[in-house]
Amino acid sequence: MKSLTWILYTVGLVLCAADPDRATRPNFVLMMVDDLGIGDLGCYGNTTLRTPHIDRLAQEGVKLTHHIAAAPLCTPSRAAFLTGRYPIRSGMAGHGRLGVYLFSASSGGLPLEEITLARVAKEQGYATAIIGKWHLGLNCENSADHCHHPASHGFDHFYGTIMTNLRDCQPGHGTIFNRVHDHIPYKYINIGLVSLALLHFRGVITVPRKVVFGFLALIGMLIILFELMVYTFPNFNCFLMRGAEIVEQPFISENLTQRMTHEAIEFMERNSERPFLLFFSFIQVHTALFAASRFRGKSQHGLYGDAVMEVDWSVGQIMQTLERLKLKENTLAYMTSDQGPHLEEISIHGEVHRGHSGIYRAGKSTNWEGGIRVPGILHWPGVLPAGKVIDEPTSNMDIFPTVVNLAGGSVPSDRHIDGHDLLPLLQGQVKRSEHEFLFHYCNANLNAVRWHPSNSSAVWKALFFTPNFYPENSSACFNTHLCFCIEPFITYHDPPLLFELSSDPSESTPLTPETEPKFYSVLEAIKGAVSHHTQSLKPVQMQFSRGNLIWKPWLQPCCSSLSQLCSCERDHQTGMPNHDFQKE
Repeated sequence: MKSLTWILYTVGLVLCAADPDRATRPNFVLMMVDDLGIGDLGCYGNTTLRTPHIDRLAQEGVKLTHHIAAAPLCTPSRAAFLTGRYPIRSGMAGHGRLGVYLFSASSGGLPLEEITLARVAKEQGYATAIIGKWHLGLNCENSADHCHHPASHGFDHFYGTIMTNLRDCQPGHGTIFNRVHDHIPYKYINIGLVSLALLHFRGVITVPRKVVFGFLALIGMLIILFELMVYTFPNFNCFLMRGAEIVEQPFISENLTQRMTHEAIEFMERNSERPFLLFFSFIQVHTALFAASRFRGKSQHGLYGDAVMEVDWSVGQIMQTLERLKLKENTLAYMTSDQGPHLEEISIHGEVHRGHSGIYRAGKSTNWEGGIRVPGILHWPGVLPAGKVIDEPTSNMDIFPTVVNLAGGSVPSDRHIDGHDLLPLLQGQVKRSEHEFLFHYCNANLNAVRWHPSNSSAVWKALFFTPNFYPENSSACFNTHLCFCIEPFITYHDPPLLFELSSDPSESTPLTPETEPKFYSVLEAIKGAVSHHTQSLKPVQMQFSRGNLIWKPWLQPCCSSLSQLCSCERDHQTGMPNHDFQKE
């Protein structure tokens, strides 16, 4: 008996020497879908759209029903997810209309000073990769410095898009500048110019003709430049990179999710003998919508539903690969969306290209619940309970400290980390979330505060301003294509609109001093929390300043000369991938 014990002990030592961390440090597969609504998934109540693989992930893991994105727009939400910090702390929030990057040749991006979960994991010996969408900047001083590239933030491998998938990226889907066209008063410009010309020739306005013709030429040139920007936008901003190399410009969306799934599977296969962190950042279901031929027409919700089904298929392929590699029991998988669905999305042909917020109000770019309440599913057989549902307030910022601690790293102590380790809550060691307060920003403006008192089951939410919907009884900002955070597109509220979310999750009826005895005491507590939070903010360089947002020709990434409109096709996966995908 003693000899058998000694043999087993020796075998254990040999295995530990071969890979001392494999038994204690899990792999991480973090999956984030773009613009997916919480109401789009079967496991969150949808009965008309099939998502069997994501539903199974929830059945075998923990489902969070009060999971909150740290921002209602792509770029700041992703910055918060990777760093565990409110975007305002890293300067990834703007004071104007724009809250995301529109040009690959902008100089703003996630600062190098920020510590991402990938950087920490890499320092702990993990292989790290991001497949899909980045949208956190690229260059600073020239077109090859890649100061904001994923490789500068701890990712060993990158295959995907620096920007996002916009209408311009696909022929026949129109342009994001359609709305800009709508707001340019060409009719009145023409009337004004003709009137000025007539007044000049009749001698009413005595201005040298050179000035008049110069002014007309300037207006004409600006219009031509604008139209040229629209024409060249796909080539300059819709490209695919592998590492530091552009391999497809503009990218071809057909089979793109399948190609990226193939890339993710290859990464896991290459690194199956060591700890790895994979961030699969889906380009779908952001418009312009696309779906591979095998998924087209398969849903009851047009192209949007087809795209959701393809995402679900991809999640299934990733999980089946983990099972095939015998890594499922040693992998923490996480699935979410970066924010709520883009309710303003209607195709140029009038088709509905938007998702569903379920019972929650509004969607993307708002801090109503529909804009920030997102799916949150965590799966780790044997470590996390199966079929558990948690309704405590949690945040996508919580993934940072959770990953850092499990990877064997240390949560940075030299900066404010706003996320909290989720493991104690997921495993039932504690019953309550550590988030007593959550602060909701719309760009750089504090929009709302959520309060979950330590001695109560209530969840209070105060909104200081709300977007103006068009028409007023809708839940979207159709006039502008996206809800903005500044006047005249918002309405301020004094006192703030107050809701108790556990009894009114749809935010249908604001409370008043007459209907809620605690009205003023709740607002007073929130006011104190805002003061404390504001004092914790330190001055940083704003990455959404006008100078950081504008297009800079010397920063333009190109795989060919500008005269060739930056066009190339070098990706070896441009056709159907040669990987034998597993059958559903």
